[in-house]
Amino acid sequence: MNRPFGDPAREGRAARFISGFGQRSLLTVDTEEEFDWSGPFRQTGHGLDHVSRLGKFQQFCEGIGVTPVYLVDWPVATSPLAIEVLGAALKSGKAEIGIQLHPWVNPPHDEEINPHNSYAGNLPQELEREKFNRLRDVIEENFGTAPMIYRAGRYGLGPNSAEILRDAGIAIDSSVRSKFDYRDGHGPDFSHHPLVPYWLDEPRGVLELPLTTVFWGMLRKQGDLLYPLLRRHPLALGILSRLALLERIPLTPEGVSAEEALRGIDIALDDGLPLLVLSFHSPSLEPGNTPYVRTEDDLDRLYDWWRKIYAYLQKRGVRPTTVGEIIKSVEN
Repeated sequence: MNRPFGDPAREGRAARFISGFGQRSLLTVDTEEEFDWSGPFRQTGHGLDHVSRLGKFQQFCEGIGVTPVYLVDWPVATSPLAIEVLGAALKSGKAEIGIQLHPWVNPPHDEEINPHNSYAGNLPQELEREKFNRLRDVIEENFGTAPMIYRAGRYGLGPNSAEILRDAGIAIDSSVRSKFDYRDGHGPDFSHHPLVPYWLDEPRGVLELPLTTVFWGMLRKQGDLLYPLLRRHPLALGILSRLALLERIPLTPEGVSAEEALRGIDIALDDGLPLLVLSFHSPSLEPGNTPYVRTEDDLDRLYDWWRKIYAYLQKRGVRPTTVGEIIKSVEN
């Protein structure tokens, strides 16, 4: 997965949706344990205090007509509180469940815990498979529904991941964070991966839904070339952004203002992107767990971000969608 991807349209791998699908949005929640993002990876010592706040967030989503997909990892999947908090919404179809693999907290623990092995795709194939299968099975058992979408923790998709997903009957992957390069931390390079949904494998078994990130500014058409060249020069990137020449905008409330995100939405929609994939990390629902939400005021701003984004999407005629609807609407 570290090799650059070509144009999926020219390669015949771009996904097509049935007539009437239009342009949609999908809300994904990386539903995971609390841990020190700046510290070493540890098998134990994490927290789940924020899980009780998932109920408020679910009520908020229902109020704005959005069905979130909770991509849960091992600590959350085995949490009685998480099962209780999310259970009713899942049974009623007002939420969906998916898989997120954090190798360092997911059995079996046969590998050394280090930055390289924190990306599931870097693990030996059989170990990646065993961790994945155990997580999939415990999610289905505890939540009473079979997950159909996967996101590798830290976006750690690897060369064996598509085969593992296909063999497990997983229809959708959403691990690719286009326009980001994680090689400095032993991760994959997605800087040249496409934004459009595309098929990961042949025959067409696993549909990739990249997280939506766009370039904005006068030089945005050159972003795929310029940004990788300047990624180790944050000062230069900052100057380009302030001069409205080039800015990278992922569709997340974490580190991205609503005003920036609205500009990104306009770019994505005007470019004809059929699906916007939005995301954030569940620990941000409680102040102090992530760098993005330190206070209750920060948390209020996170909710305001979602209100503004979905009000604007509605104005632009972009309807929320679900994993189930996407599976039914994609043409093979």
